[in-house]
Amino acid sequence: MRVQYTGIFPAMQCPFDQKLAIDEPELRRFTGWLAGHQGIGGLVTNGHTGEIFALTPNQRAEVTRIVADEVKGKVPVVSGICCEGIADAVEHAQMAREAGASGLLIMPPHQWLRFGMKQPENVVDFFTAIGEGSGLDLVVHIYPAWTRASYNFETLAQLARVPWVKCMKVGTRDMNKYARDLRTIRQSNPDVTVLTCHDEYLLASMVQGVDGALVGFGSFIPQMIIDLYAAVRAGDLKAAMDIQARINPLKDVVYGGGEPTGDAHGRMKMAMYLAGILKSPAVQPPTRLPTGAELQAIEDAVRAAGMLARAAA
Repeated sequence: MRVQYTGIFPAMQCPFDQKLAIDEPELRRFTGWLAGHQGIGGLVTNGHTGEIFALTPNQRAEVTRIVADEVKGKVPVVSGICCEGIADAVEHAQMAREAGASGLLIMPPHQWLRFGMKQPENVVDFFTAIGEGSGLDLVVHIYPAWTRASYNFETLAQLARVPWVKCMKVGTRDMNKYARDLRTIRQSNPDVTVLTCHDEYLLASMVQGVDGALVGFGSFIPQMIIDLYAAVRAGDLKAAMDIQARINPLKDVVYGGGEPTGDAHGRMKMAMYLAGILKSPAVQPPTRLPTGAELQAIEDAVRAAGMLARAAA
């Protein structure tokens, strides 16, 4: 399948049962619901929103297998890869390919977050090995500018020319660098598409001329985000601002004034449960679900949006 990597790519939540095992029937139902939205460019498994850090390699492959089997080629499935070394990453990539993934979302190894990257060649070697080992398209996950795993302009330009790299998920979160990141990618390889992953300020990042969005928030409010992107593409700023205004109360109770985090993913899962999108809000520890005033604020926002299907216990 030749994938365009344009449109809205929800980074999927993973439903769990009360024993915290993957709930396959619920994951299949959720997959079908998401894939049924016109404007979805593909589905992403094993992202941060999907609690990848809490899943074993076999569980990660199983999530991808279930989702790919359910969509049966209707939309592409991209599986996240979060590994420390090249051999491990290639092994995970091959498992994802066998599970039915058509592309891979490559996150920086934790060692880069801790120690940084001395040479762009180290990054290029990592991505090249995964591409060669799997034969799949690669989506580069660009981390915030404040992290030591943030790619500089030279590295971005080199990555854009790696044959397997087809798309970049840009989460720079420094709007000045973000704008230059986009220019660098476009100038290095115009065929590489760019997706924003700024869940917490979608409109501001979309109007920079991106090809869509790859966001966990797309699991919760896919139609609003599809409509927002359509308004941006049509140049209808008034409509886009109105849609963003509807998104803001939900965004605020999930992300507050910060970026996506494990706690935010737990808050979003609870909101999805209250909205009837998921039948259980169960999350993998050490993530915890919201309680008290935080939970009440989520319920109030979901109710105000006209989405409340069940009250918090």
